[in-house]
Amino acid sequence: MCSAPRDALEFSDSDRGFLEPHLPPQDSSAAQSDLPFTTLTFATSLDSSLALSPGTRTVLSGPQSKAMTHYLRSRHDGILIGVGTAVADDPGLNCRITGVGGYGQDGLNGQPRPVVIDPTARWNFSDDSKLFQLCREGRGRAPWIITAVGNPSAEKQSLLEKYGGRFISVKMVRLHTGRHQIDWPDLLVTLKSNGLGSVMIEGGGQVIKSLLSPLYMSLLDSVIITIAPTWLGEGGVVVSPARRFDEDGNAISAARLKNVKWYPFGEDVVLCGQVKLCD
Repeated sequence: MCSAPRDALEFSDSDRGFLEPHLPPQDSSAAQSDLPFTTLTFATSLDSSLALSPGTRTVLSGPQSKAMTHYLRSRHDGILIGVGTAVADDPGLNCRITGVGGYGQDGLNGQPRPVVIDPTARWNFSDDSKLFQLCREGRGRAPWIITAVGNPSAEKQSLLEKYGGRFISVKMVRLHTGRHQIDWPDLLVTLKSNGLGSVMIEGGGQVIKSLLSPLYMSLLDSVIITIAPTWLGEGGVVVSPARRFDEDGNAISAARLKNVKWYPFGEDVVLCGQVKLCD
């Protein structure tokens, strides 16, 4: 057993109990599915913004809800973000809860596999990227990068493989806007077939919006949202499902949550539930 680093986080057993119904089962009850247990989680402001502007790192979660997020990471095999978040934040994408691998225990038990959706392989990571620093320190895993590029840079491939990561090439449709459309069922099946029985999707905005499409909402097993007591103001990065209409062309609700629970963490409030598509 190793000593926990100074940045290790604590998360009480009582708080863990509240989250349990919304987390991947710890037995093998979900092992028969071709899809991983999929959790959507993110922090938002009172005006439903993730950030002040695209590409701007914006801290919303307080210390208690931040510790909760790291506990959620310990309960998932993988943690998924989009390339925009990777470029803007240089994230660590590890778990800092006391008792997981690298934070009081040897090995990497409890550390999720980072997964970055990077359709054009544009993320210019390097040996100095935080992810790889954590790998060298034994406090995190190397990322899998999901891309539409058939033959990514040999230099990037070599660096990933040096730390145990890799590129995974999948088919994506390039839209007229220039963005790539994610085939979420295909992607999730691919992740499950590569050994990830559960995946936690953290962002950013485009990834969350894509997954909140009525076409893909049913893939979500759990939704856990941290609401911070702040307004970011106009111009923020807002996430919301596309508007739905009935047969007469009248606007109707896109979706709502069921089995809802609310829980205060410091000044933040955490909402847990499951997607219920509106009729």
